Amino acid sequence: MSSARPSTIFIIDDDASIRISIQGLLKSVGLQSESFASASEFLSSGAAIRPGCLVLDVRLPGLNGLEFQRKLAEAGIEIPIIFITAHGDIPMSVKAIKSGAVEFLTKPFRDQDLLDAIDQALERDRVKRQDHNEIVELKSRYDEVTEREREVMRLVVSGMRNKEVAAALGTSEITVKIQRGNVMRKMQAGSLADLIRMAGKLKLHSRK
Repeated sequence: MSSARPSTIFIIDDDASIRISIQGLLKSVGLQSESFASASEFLSSGAAIRPGCLVLDVRLPGLNGLEFQRKLAEAGIEIPIIFITAHGDIPMSVKAIKSGAVEFLTKPFRDQDLLDAIDQALERDRVKRQDHNEIVELKSRYDEVTEREREVMRLVVSGMRNKEVAAALGTSEITVKIQRGNVMRKMQAGSLADLIRMAGKLKLHSRK
């Protein structure tokens, strides 16, 4: 049974009627949402690190939407953003999308367009969090691998056969087989292809 927290759509718009309208739409399709009148109010709530996505008005009092997007990126907060605006233009939308926004919708927009964008944003957030959790787990397993076993692992995933690994490390082929087996067990890899994928996730190919 999963204990993952449900995703929430966070709405930031200084127009209360827009916030109420969007929340009503999301409630009608069974989605959980919270709304905020400003970027600072959202930040002070601590919601930025929770699973979900952001429906963000471009023109806000104080910190505008594009500035807020940049501030989140600088802080390493990767929550997916859907921009909404009544005053958008093409350069603005291009800038937002290039900076990682999921969608840029001009008011008035179709309900279905917003729902489709939210669906895409929540999937992006889910995949990102799943990848993060997998890497954390892989790092935990890798911590159990000895330094010599790590050397063997790096050479094996680079495409070397046991005999070649043994020659490179100045050891016997039987020793390499044992160490390779230890690596497979500790990393919980079912096959060489599985181990290669794990090494890629851990970015071992780029390590010296």
